[in-house]
Amino acid sequence: MKGFVIAGTGSGVGKTSITTGIMSLLSKHHKVQGFKVGPDFIDPMYHSVATGRPSRNLDSFMMDESRIRNLVGYASKDADLCVIEGVRGLYEGFQGDSDIGSTASIAKMLGLPVVLVVDAGSLTRSSAAIINGFRSFDPDVKIAGVILNKVSGSQHSDKLEVAMSTYCQGVQVAGKIRKDAENSLGQRHLGLNTILDENRSGIESLERLADPVDLDVLMDIAENAEGDLPDQSPYVKRDMRAKIAVPYDDAYCFYYRENLECLGASGFQVKKFSPVNGDVLPDADAVYLGGGYPELHAEDLEENRDFLEGVKNMSDEGKPILGECGGLMTMCSGMIDKEGKRHRMMDIFGCDSVFVNKRHGPTYVIAVANDRNPLFKGQVRAHEYHYSEVQASKDDYYGFSLRRGAGITDFKDGLIRKNTVGTYMHQHALSTEDWAKGFCDRL
Repeated sequence: MKGFVIAGTGSGVGKTSITTGIMSLLSKHHKVQGFKVGPDFIDPMYHSVATGRPSRNLDSFMMDESRIRNLVGYASKDADLCVIEGVRGLYEGFQGDSDIGSTASIAKMLGLPVVLVVDAGSLTRSSAAIINGFRSFDPDVKIAGVILNKVSGSQHSDKLEVAMSTYCQGVQVAGKIRKDAENSLGQRHLGLNTILDENRSGIESLERLADPVDLDVLMDIAENAEGDLPDQSPYVKRDMRAKIAVPYDDAYCFYYRENLECLGASGFQVKKFSPVNGDVLPDADAVYLGGGYPELHAEDLEENRDFLEGVKNMSDEGKPILGECGGLMTMCSGMIDKEGKRHRMMDIFGCDSVFVNKRHGPTYVIAVANDRNPLFKGQVRAHEYHYSEVQASKDDYYGFSLRRGAGITDFKDGLIRKNTVGTYMHQHALSTEDWAKGFCDRL
């Protein structure tokens, strides 16, 4: 499989804007499969709109090498090339002395060359020093190209050209991008603004941003990828012939694509609906409530009693239900928004969730499921990232003990009621052998 990784020297260098623009431009002539390194839900939304194909997450903390290679091969088998956006700086990962969880680890295990995005604002020769430092840090990482961002004008561009040709032989300059605040991506408290539909207006502005990049250089770099990848389905197959309700809108949009595919492989018909837009709860045998921004839509959710009471009734009946982060918030009795107003929610768990002006994460989580947990067994690797707190007691029933991470309280997570689990953790289906098994066993 041809492809390359677009990495950054750090966060905030313009990686997502540039990568999305490049994906969109390349997709005009090629079938491009996008990927994102690390636990991120919003960047893949932009990739998906840019390429017309669902983007995937790759994470060497949550997934082992064999699953990562299988997933890339499976997702890319009918594509012309894959483009992988990195996370933070190229070498940032789970620990300070290991590349687990880093962009570098993904590039090495897939045998893909790296295109490094450098914030060149106010830099000339120093840009070359930065690039050569990244090249020498790990010789097994093949930095084949650079994109110089935030170039101020022609004089700055000329000096950068001289510096690159003098000090960085063997690295192709794929593009020099001018400073451009107008065509950058907007943000809110959990990161970039979500993009859930096929409206390409925001994507077109990113195409303009990335237009100075030489796509022929990138395609030449993509030819240097190594080896073939397994492309069989990575999921356990079943024939459950069951239905699972999955809310999908701005309040509930943080789902790993693989989790929904895993459920589908087990025989679940995934029935998406929009509670924010007033959709009723579909007829279903189970419910999966993802994260998102329910606190921004608390009034609309509060008014949709069919949805809230319907999920509560299913929980009372012992149907398997999983709520992650925003899903957990709406499983509580009430949700207190950032203005301090309380909104009635599902009342599955007898406590409130409260929006707080304090960020939890992004943090990797290592948890162990206990015997009370109806959906999961053994050790779980996941991540958490939220601006809310659930006012539960440490004496409530919890399904997970945390070895790493904050959870809900006192290193515990996963409120339990019958076959319902509400947790701050986001699991990836390919972080375990059989993620959907708990849903199937409880039907």
